Amino acid sequence: MDVKSGILPFIWGEIMRIYVDFDDCLCETGRAFSKLVLEMFNKHVPYEQIHYFELDRSFDLDAEQYGQLMLRAHEPEILLSFDATPGAAETINEWISCGHEVSIITGRPSSVYEPSRIWLDEHGLKNAGLYCLNKYGRDHFIKNSNSTLELEDYYRMKFDYAVEDSPKAFRFFEHLPELKVLVFDRPWNRECDFPNGNYQRCADWASILRIVTGE
Repeated sequence: MDVKSGILPFIWGEIMRIYVDFDDCLCETGRAFSKLVLEMFNKHVPYEQIHYFELDRSFDLDAEQYGQLMLRAHEPEILLSFDATPGAAETINEWISCGHEVSIITGRPSSVYEPSRIWLDEHGLKNAGLYCLNKYGRDHFIKNSNSTLELEDYYRMKFDYAVEDSPKAFRFFEHLPELKVLVFDRPWNRECDFPNGNYQRCADWASILRIVTGE
């Protein structure tokens, strides 16, 4: 057991079902957005000062600027340029090689499924499943976008662990009282309250792997 958090590690050898968020768990989206905002609006907000998950608030953008940012950020060449988060692919591939089921469930709209899938493949995650779920109501910025995973289908899915950075996504775990949620440490989640003792903050993928394997 992880004494500090009270989270029990899974018994290694059993099949695990693991939910993994995409942005800022697998790739450095926040850092990329900081550069985009500087480029587009000449607003300098360093990564460590992105204190809110609501990007318009963090970057002090009006509605028009926010819409422009979201459109630009979802262009394929921008999505494909995001840097990988160290250790993510290695950890996930270790899980998959052991027979565990990993589902990448992103809040990105389905219109960017293809470049998102390409990014995963190019970064060594060809065997991880990818689903688009409208977590944040952002799809209206992108024309002809629908979620590839309907809410009713998502709620029928079961997971043992979840890796997530967004406090806004915690509500999607309420139907799984035994779920262990590993919160990837980011500036915008450092002030949030965790719903219960099944949540634990993790600094990196190495610490996530240690918790899951019980080391």
